[in-house]
Amino acid sequence: MFKKVIASDDLGSINKGVFSVINELNIADIQQVQYCDDAYLKIKKAALDNVPFDLLITDLSFIRDYRDQTYTSGEELIIALKKEFPNLKIIVYSIEDRLQRVRTLMNTYHVEAYVSKGRKGLFELKEAIINCAKGNTYVSPQLEQALNNKSDLEIDDYDIEIIKLLSNGLSQEDISFQFKKNNTSPSSLSTIEKHLNKLKIQFKANNAIHLVAIAKDVGLI
Repeated sequence: MFKKVIASDDLGSINKGVFSVINELNIADIQQVQYCDDAYLKIKKAALDNVPFDLLITDLSFIRDYRDQTYTSGEELIIALKKEFPNLKIIVYSIEDRLQRVRTLMNTYHVEAYVSKGRKGLFELKEAIINCAKGNTYVSPQLEQALNNKSDLEIDDYDIEIIKLLSNGLSQEDISFQFKKNNTSPSSLSTIEKHLNKLKIQFKANNAIHLVAIAKDVGLI
C-alpha cells in the first residue's frame, strides 16, 4: 500500500471525503492542498528531500480566484508531473465524464486511474487506490467504454479532431488547411469529406451540426 499521498481539490468538503478514504487504508502520511501549484511544489520538494510522494489524487477543474497560478487545471498539473516524476502514480477524481477526456488522460498521459465523482465515487476511489497500489489501472465502471479498442468505438482521435474543429465553426476546407498547417495526416479535403460522411452514417446524423450535437451528447467532445 502507498505510504505518502497528496490530494488536490479546491473544495474542502471533497478533500474531507478523500481524506477519510485514504485514512481507512491506513496510509500514514496524507497531505491536502486546494491549488495545483501547491501540489506541484509539495511533490517537487518531497522529491528533492528524498521522501517522495507515492500517489497524487487530483480533480481536473479548479475555480480561479485572486491567486495567480502556473497550473490552472488538474490536467496541466498531470502533464507536468508525468514528465518530471514518471514514477508518481496519479488518480483523477472528477465529475468530468466525457469519454474522450478519459481516453486522453489514461492513454496519452498515462494516469493510473480515473474515478467519477458521484454516489459511489468514494467507494470507487478506494477501489482505485487499492488497484493502483497493486500496479493495476482502474476506471469507474460507467466510464470503462472509453478504453475500448478503437474498433469497438468505431472512431479514432483523427475523427474526434475533425468533430472538434467543426464544433469551433471551421468548414471542411478550413479543417484541411489546419491539418496541413499542423502536419496532421491525412489532410486532403477528399479524405476529410470521406471521414465526415462515415461519421454521419455511424451516428445517424443529418448534417455536420447534428453530428457535433450527438458527439457532445455522448461525451466525445
